[in-house]
Amino acid sequence: MAAQSREGWAMSRRPPPPPLSDAPLAPGLYLVATPIGNLRDVTLRALDILAGADLILAEDTRVTGKLLAAYGISRPMARYDDHAGGRTAPRALALLEQGGRVALASDAGTPLVSDPGFPLAREAIARGIPVFAAPGPSAALAALSVAGLPADRFLFAGFLSPKSAARRRELAELAGIRATLILFEGGSRLKASLSDMAQVLGPRPAAVARELTKLHETVVRGPLDQLAADPVLDHPLGEVVIVIAPGREEVATADDADAALAEALTRLSPGEAASEVARALGLPRRELYRRALDLKGGG
Repeated sequence: MAAQSREGWAMSRRPPPPPLSDAPLAPGLYLVATPIGNLRDVTLRALDILAGADLILAEDTRVTGKLLAAYGISRPMARYDDHAGGRTAPRALALLEQGGRVALASDAGTPLVSDPGFPLAREAIARGIPVFAAPGPSAALAALSVAGLPADRFLFAGFLSPKSAARRRELAELAGIRATLILFEGGSRLKASLSDMAQVLGPRPAAVARELTKLHETVVRGPLDQLAADPVLDHPLGEVVIVIAPGREEVATADDADAALAEALTRLSPGEAASEVARALGLPRRELYRRALDLKGGG
């Protein structure tokens, strides 16, 4: 009871949110980041934009509607997703060309990051319409910040293929990147994806984050092979973020170079093959060119 009383007292002493700005909103398209879970993560500027927009485009108007209702905002909304975007975009672009203010809001996080909206933003830019970023929550960056992995250089790779064979090919392409990898995955495919990651990338340190900023926020850290076998991750709900440490730098051997050259020579001239392998393995092109000529039988 005492704990509940103190909590109630603390909530009663919490200051009210500042009023929305009454400054006029400049014409243009606003890409508005929205909370990934906790509604209090919305920025004050995002609220100003949503309250001042002539039209709000939402991936799911029900989801955005809850955010607007929580802050007492009522504005015209239209659905904009992969299916409805083709019908909604002309209306939005016409409004923008007339000097209107349109806000594009993601269901959760930053618009255009594995979210619909890129065609609209690109067309607005092509027409000379001002496009503004209203930055804020991002599941990718939130997961990176709590993963305990290097954050000075990272690559966001979005969703991998749902098919195992294609997913492994994509992982093989990512294997040589010397940066922390950030990927999204659906809960139903998480176990299979982690298994493929462990087989292709080896036991790299990684973290799996789900329900970030929500009541049941969970971050599980460990080598990929251990995460693939962890029963805690068997049937997670919703979407998750996987963060994977960079691979270790390895020095290519002469055998590695010969194998890469032999494959490249099936497609390219000796000079082109040498250039490709030099970029891939970080070896001197001149030496690779001489070796390519030897393998080709021309030297």
